[in-house]
Amino acid sequence: MPPAASDRRRRRRLVTGLGAAGAAGAVTALVAVLVPSASAATLFSDDFEGGASGWSKSGGTWAVATDGSKVYRQSKADSELARVFAGETSWTDYSVQARVKPVTLGSGLAGIAARAGNASTMYRLALTAAGKAELQTVKGSAVSVLGSVPVSNLTSWHTLRIDASGSTVTGYVDGAKVASGAGTLSSGRIGLVTSYAAASFDDVAVNPVSGSTTPTSPAATATKPPAASPSASKSASKPPAASPSASKSASKPPAASPSASKSASKPAATAAPTPTSGSTGSPTAAWPAANGSKPVTATIPVSGTLDGGNARYFGSGALGGDGQDEGQDPLFKLADGAVLKNVILGAPAADGVHCSGSCTLINVWWENVGEDAATFKGGSSATYTVDGGGARSADDKVFQHNGGGTLTIKNFQVSDFGKLYRSCGNCSTQHKRAVVVQNVIATAPAKSLVGVNENYGDTATLSKVTVVGDKDLEICVRFKGNNTGKEPTKTGTGPDGVTCKYSASDITFK
Repeated sequence: MPPAASDRRRRRRLVTGLGAAGAAGAVTALVAVLVPSASAATLFSDDFEGGASGWSKSGGTWAVATDGSKVYRQSKADSELARVFAGETSWTDYSVQARVKPVTLGSGLAGIAARAGNASTMYRLALTAAGKAELQTVKGSAVSVLGSVPVSNLTSWHTLRIDASGSTVTGYVDGAKVASGAGTLSSGRIGLVTSYAAASFDDVAVNPVSGSTTPTSPAATATKPPAASPSASKSASKPPAASPSASKSASKPPAASPSASKSASKPAATAAPTPTSGSTGSPTAAWPAANGSKPVTATIPVSGTLDGGNARYFGSGALGGDGQDEGQDPLFKLADGAVLKNVILGAPAADGVHCSGSCTLINVWWENVGEDAATFKGGSSATYTVDGGGARSADDKVFQHNGGGTLTIKNFQVSDFGKLYRSCGNCSTQHKRAVVVQNVIATAPAKSLVGVNENYGDTATLSKVTVVGDKDLEICVRFKGNNTGKEPTKTGTGPDGVTCKYSASDITFK
């Protein structure tokens, strides 16, 4: 006998832990134990009856609300971009669907996302103010429309679905095909998105694309128990979800599952859930899959060593805003001599990492850089080391050097960024600063690699740097800095043997 409608909607399940070899059999067995029903193929589902703690937020004002039943609502209609994400960046072929109800569209849109590599790169299927459902490829500010169809009763509930299989992406609205096209986005998380709109979302489900295997994700299984008494009125307020349902037996997570619950919002600075090795020594290392997610509502102080075991930390609450606003608080604040290792910073990352003195960052990964990835604030004798890891999607700087001392960046990869390093050009207290860049791969688009102030005696020493996709990238830019807050003046670019120390053989363009 199938479960009642109210029980079916108690599901909230994320099935991961899927290796490339033998993954399909392992997942089938696991899901069969948890869900002995036709819903065994469902990889992730959320009806928000038990909250929304498993989603990472980037912009907007998100909260669980009531619309006949529990829904996830983005209520800040003037937010330029508001997004929440779930799942793993390593997911490849899958189908994601959700019910979407625009509350106010204005001139904007509301929809779902697939293969979101970061907060600004994704496939997006959206209901638009023009009265259409539109399938898009989004890469930063560049939006390509793959196709659209008209939609009536725009502010009613509509079911949107994206199928991503290989290089083909297809969108559907209420079961009707919107468009299909070829794309280059190979993997990423699912998302709910708005732009200059307010909207409600419900009944999110991720399933394998017909004829394909499950999404690849080496992370462990994460689940969340349902609310004690979910509303039975959901089936009356909206049509039933098209995705397979789950029985009550799936409501209790396995004891070993890493939870993304709010209780993880501020872990102890000395925690080391999964100790791992140091830097791989190679800037071509694969991006790690997250070993669970931990919302951070207040800056985590670190003294000694924090080994995150490749958990994803993301801003929530006061640290959950979007944009590049100056003065944001960091997710991590490192005391003098502290070490942060094996950590993934998800979106939003707030102001990333602050080092109050000398510090070491080993295998730290920024999936979507917020204001800055890391800011270094120590004194004139401070030494900072970034060894391994990577960063992507930085509108401006990746590493900001406000204090004194020497920063070494080695075995690091960076892509889609403004500048890898900038010595503060207009801080009220200025210092002589040095940066050493070794064995780094930088992939365009980018504006420049490093920027230094020659009038304060800064130096930049570079070796074994590979630039991919931009043979005209400025490698070392010299400025005349100031302590008045004004914009610094650019004075030159390229090696000069004094401020910018490198030769043509130290830089490889591909």
